[in-house]
Amino acid sequence: MALGRSLRNVLIIDSGLPCNRQTPHSYNFLTQDGKTPEEISTLAKQQVEKYQTVKFYKGLAIRGTKTENGFEIATHANDKFTAKKLIFATGVKDSMPDIKGFADCWGISIIHCPYCHGYEYSKQNTGIFANGVNAFHIASLVNNLTDKITILTSGKADFNSERMDKLNKHNIKIIETKISEFENHKGKIQNVIFNDGTKVSFDVVYAAIPFLQHSDIPVSLGCELTEHGCIKIDNSQKTTIYGIYACGDNSNMMRSVANAVYSGNLTGAIVNGELTNEQF
Repeated sequence: MALGRSLRNVLIIDSGLPCNRQTPHSYNFLTQDGKTPEEISTLAKQQVEKYQTVKFYKGLAIRGTKTENGFEIATHANDKFTAKKLIFATGVKDSMPDIKGFADCWGISIIHCPYCHGYEYSKQNTGIFANGVNAFHIASLVNNLTDKITILTSGKADFNSERMDKLNKHNIKIIETKISEFENHKGKIQNVIFNDGTKVSFDVVYAAIPFLQHSDIPVSLGCELTEHGCIKIDNSQKTTIYGIYACGDNSNMMRSVANAVYSGNLTGAIVNGELTNEQF
């Protein structure tokens, strides 16, 4: 939008498969609180399409190359586009564990963020599928929402004595037995079933799982990643390769729609400023 309002020629290549496509509602986003991801993205596209210099291409970008004047992007249909600047707003993809029912519940009743979805599950029976530092961090945040918390380490618990004392102080249970299934109905979790045949009922489970970059093009062009796997950027959303920028979940551990929108708006202004300095 920022680039369109500055009459910059912009092509948006979008495969239409966002990371949050299974999530019923997006929260913690002023003016959009509780809307579905599809409602938010549909409205966004309608508003951006009003700017005549912005065009959309439905497809998947699969390859990027450096050219004399900028970059070339090729799609799965072998269409090719050139540009002076690249903005990667490609997001990430979650590496889900091979446990029955997990993928069905992901984004619905197995969630990643207390800020995005925690309020809706306040005072309810809550599991945390994580271990060590990640589990402790989530537990500390969720403890303000409910006093019914169980950490599911699915293996030997990894907490030092100080963290264990705090967990005990807040009556947070720990189950180390391996998980065999997340029993659910249409994504709504009912029980966690363990390898020994026991099961425990939960209303929601938080999960800390690894992620990968949704697109490998930035790395193929030389962009560095952080130790956490995000695209490395500076305060101006610039990657380590001149002319390439990144915004949203692919370059920030604070995964939320509101944050992605903010960083996208900032990136548009930065890129327009760069183009202005080069051309004026």
